[in-house]
Amino acid sequence: MGAVICDVSFQPRCNYETTLRPRLLTLQAIWPDARTVRGFQSRLATEDLAVAMKFNHARKVATAHAITDFLVAHGVDTRDDLHAWLDQQANRAALRTVKGVGPKSVDYIGNLVGRSQIAVDVHLRAFAADAGVSDLPYERLRAVYEEAAALLGHDRGGLEHAIWRSRSGAV
Repeated sequence: MGAVICDVSFQPRCNYETTLRPRLLTLQAIWPDARTVRGFQSRLATEDLAVAMKFNHARKVATAHAITDFLVAHGVDTRDDLHAWLDQQANRAALRTVKGVGPKSVDYIGNLVGRSQIAVDVHLRAFAADAGVSDLPYERLRAVYEEAAALLGHDRGGLEHAIWRSRSGAV
């Protein structure tokens, strides 16, 4: 869960494959007890996340701490807990009250714990603009992608990931 929290906290405006992914893999190796939110919170209390991640960005570190504290306060400790917890719209809305967490972050964290959602980012916005669909609010553009996935018979998260990989240049 520490890697999930760091993924959603550190990924905005970051090259995932070259910058973030290697740091997440290292974090999982050096903080194996961070598999749970409580284990991650214990590490955060005694160690510097910026040092562990080799990523000195105060706002992103603060977001990781805030998400961690929020999830602990709501009894979410494992990937399965978070997967189920996100079933409730009220919980999704509550997560958005955390500074640095917007609708894309909520959808993205859902994908990280096995939900199949569309997390609209700059790559998906650019893809839509190239197709003549631009300037839609987040929720509406996500609905367009969800409808496209349904019409094409594709998994929503699979469609999102395929577009993201293509547009981001990920291998």
